[in-house]
Amino acid sequence: MRKLTYFVACSIDGFIGDPSGDASSMYAYVDEEFLEYLKTEYPETISAEGRRLLGLEWLENRRFDTVVQGRGSYQLGLDAGFPSPYGHLREYVASRTLTESPDPNVTLLSGDLVAAVRALKAEEGEKDVWLCGGSEIAGELADEVDELVIKTYPQIYGSGMPMFGSGFRVADFTLESVRVFGNGTLVRKYVRKR
Repeated sequence: MRKLTYFVACSIDGFIGDPSGDASSMYAYVDEEFLEYLKTEYPETISAEGRRLLGLEWLENRRFDTVVQGRGSYQLGLDAGFPSPYGHLREYVASRTLTESPDPNVTLLSGDLVAAVRALKAEEGEKDVWLCGGSEIAGELADEVDELVIKTYPQIYGSGMPMFGSGFRVADFTLESVRVFGNGTLVRKYVRKR
C-alpha cells in the first residue's frame, strides 16, 4: 500500500502560514544548500514554475507521483497564474466550491475526501502520495497520514494556520531522521506508530 506523506514547511512555533495563509517569508531559507537537498531527496515538491525558472525541468520524480492539496493552497498558485502548479504529478484538489477544474491535469475532490485518499493509497505503484497542504485538509486527513516530513524554518509567527486545523487528538509518530542546515532550517521525518 502506498503512503500518504505530509511534507510541509512550518515556523518554529508550528504554523504553516500567517493568519491569512501567507508563508512567503519562509522562502528566504531556500538557499543553495537547501535547494540541493530538495533536488536530491524531494525533487517533485519543487513546483513546475520553480523547475522552469531554475532550469530543473529534467528532474525525475523520486518519491511521489500524486499530490493532494486543499483549495486554499491551490488558490495561491491559481492566483499567480499557475492552474497546474505540480504538472509533473497527478494533481488532486479538495474543494467544495470549485465546480470545474481550471486545468486538465487537476482533478477536483468534492465528496468524501478520506475515501478518495484511501483509494489513492490503495493503488498499485512504487511512488507515494504527497499531502501538500493546507491546514484544514491536513486536519481532515490526520488519521491517514503515514509519514510527516516537517521543514522547520527559524521563524516565529506567533499566530496563524496550524499544521493540522482540527480538533485535538493524540497520534504517535516515531522520529526517523533529522537534518540540520547551515541557515538554521531543520527537516525532521516521522513515521506513524501503528
